[in-house]
Amino acid sequence: MTNFAPLPLQPHDEEGPVFAEPWQAEAFALAVQLSEGGLFTWKEWTETIGDEMQKARDGGDPDLGDTYYDHWLGALERLAREKGATDANAMAERKDAWRRAYLNTPHGQPVHLSASQ
Repeated sequence: MTNFAPLPLQPHDEEGPVFAEPWQAEAFALAVQLSEGGLFTWKEWTETIGDEMQKARDGGDPDLGDTYYDHWLGALERLAREKGATDANAMAERKDAWRRAYLNTPHGQPVHLSASQ
């Protein structure tokens, strides 16, 4: 994996990024993987996440760091759409499938999304 320096305001310690929840680590890894795979450059990534964070601040986000990975996810979704990797309808359908799977999974059990969902 490429060694990426933490972005401004990214939660991190001396060893690298830190995550409050597993989905944050997954979103981080996905962004790195998509960049390394050529879907977008790291420069495009930093510009897009910066833009997403500015939109959030303009909308009233106090920018305390607790919403950082929400912006990360927004930037991922935006770049995936802009680069043609997916579209808004496909993302909405997938999010709904995950929501249904989550709601139908007993507490403490892993959530599984079948290929048909």
